[in-house]
Amino acid sequence: MSLRLAVTGLTGQVVSALIERAAKDIEITALGRPQLDLGLRNAVLAGLRHARCDAIVNAAAYTAVDRAESEADLAMRVNGEGAGHVAEAAAELNVPLLHLSTDYVFDGMLPRPYREDDPTGPTCAYGRSKLAGEHNIAATHPNHVILRTAWVYSPFGANFVKTMLRLGETRAEVSVVADQLGNPTSAIDIADAIFVMARRLVEDPSPSLRGVFHVTGQGDASWADVAEATFAAAEKFGRKPVRVQRISTADYPTAARRPANSRLDNEKLAIRYGLRLPPWRQSLESCVARVLMDKTGSRAV
Repeated sequence: MSLRLAVTGLTGQVVSALIERAAKDIEITALGRPQLDLGLRNAVLAGLRHARCDAIVNAAAYTAVDRAESEADLAMRVNGEGAGHVAEAAAELNVPLLHLSTDYVFDGMLPRPYREDDPTGPTCAYGRSKLAGEHNIAATHPNHVILRTAWVYSPFGANFVKTMLRLGETRAEVSVVADQLGNPTSAIDIADAIFVMARRLVEDPSPSLRGVFHVTGQGDASWADVAEATFAAAEKFGRKPVRVQRISTADYPTAARRPANSRLDNEKLAIRYGLRLPPWRQSLESCVARVLMDKTGSRAV
């Protein structure tokens, strides 16, 4: 069957992946600023009313994690209140809502990967704003899935993998934090999962398909591990070797406090939807290959 998705956001990594990966029977209507500003309720409602969709994907967000410490009100207006506005529109249109959230809703203190029902406890303004969005959605529209993901990278926009590739052009050594653990996740893999989930939600009213799901690449890593994998993949394309100097979080202070453990358990997604995202190293190699090949054309890193 054909599937019409209204997606909030125009240029984010997941939005770009959704637009690129959409099959011929999937119609994407991307809505973003200035026409649709998540912080403006009436603009959100009006924009989504006219989208003629089978489901809504809320992929737009305030994502400047460190700047959010000094712009907490703005982050809350977009990520917290804005998510509620999108949920209100989805409820009015009687369509499923798929909302992207984050590992930052947890405090990172558990010694194991976080499950969906583990207690939340964000340690930064960005995490608090995203958790508020989760709560607003749950209180507004029961026909939803909240997709918590982490450490997103892709050939699109700005992200850690592309930053490492850029630094590797001019440096022989890069210092990278090695005491934060998480699940590197390809935006392309997220997009593919969203298509599968959206179809199921449109076709199947089962409550077991609704609620919170963790959606990350298979396998965990530190940021230093991701950097080493990125440079190793780049060497296959003739890039010079780059050493990774492993440092601690204390050696690289940031305005926002990141969770030391961002690993997310994906078993619920596998059980309910039969979905497992590919191993992160596999998807990362594909991403690096594409970015470096694109450099020889018109697209820059």
